[in-house]
Amino acid sequence: MTETITRLTDIVCATGESPVWEAERNALWWADIPAGTIYRLDVGTNEVRDWTLPEPVGSFGLYAEGGALVVGLRSGVYRFEPESGALDKLVDPEPGKPDNRLNDGKVGPDGAFWVGSMREVKYDGPPTGALYRVTADGRCETKVDPVITSNGLAFSADGRTLFHTDSAGQWIDRYDLDPASGAIGNKARIATPGDADGRPDGGACDVEGCYWSCGVSAGVINRYDRDGKLLQKIPVPCDAPTMPCFAGPDMKTLYFTSLKRDTSTNPNDGGLFVMQVDVAGAPIGRFG
Repeated sequence: MTETITRLTDIVCATGESPVWEAERNALWWADIPAGTIYRLDVGTNEVRDWTLPEPVGSFGLYAEGGALVVGLRSGVYRFEPESGALDKLVDPEPGKPDNRLNDGKVGPDGAFWVGSMREVKYDGPPTGALYRVTADGRCETKVDPVITSNGLAFSADGRTLFHTDSAGQWIDRYDLDPASGAIGNKARIATPGDADGRPDGGACDVEGCYWSCGVSAGVINRYDRDGKLLQKIPVPCDAPTMPCFAGPDMKTLYFTSLKRDTSTNPNDGGLFVMQVDVAGAPIGRFG
């Protein structure tokens, strides 16, 4: 692995998240959650376009065709057409939880949008978040319930393993996954990283079956094997990396987002970064 980590663009996000690679455009998408803004970087020209939606953007993915995005906003899952600006609601997974918002999400090998939630308003009660599976026809199924801050979704290259984390609960779970039906089972808690290790935020899988986790509390990206053994701890230039994304023709380019806390003094916080790695990432599914 090379030691060079480069910051891309001068954009500073309060909570940069959800980097998504679109090979056809040679483009990297990402979002600033509280701003409700989605960005698209043309890797060849360095041109950036942006779209601001009416609510915080927790996460998003690419439709299988048509150029649309499936987007998790505070109030539900939507189809968003960047070129026209059309925003159409598919489903609200949590109509009875007004203090929650949707958070980390990713399109799985089953073509569904897997998206979790978290409580946006702090309180001392029991967890109110969950993990959902949303299909293109608007059906929604609860997969994991409850969690505090659903995060870290990633799927193995063969589509048969799902990783899921809770940033506040500080655990990483692994499930067996049926890529045809979306059924999950055989949960295994493989790691419980604390603040010094790097609380698990967003995640991604490589083709060797390993799980890459942004350690948002420790300024590192951690690479675990499927059983939770820590294989690598990669220091990064920002204090709070939030989500990795494999990209490029050989899928050996790793982008990652970061957040900027109110108390931050690191000028790199909130930036988008890129580095080259020695192992290819698992491809991400398309919605529909």
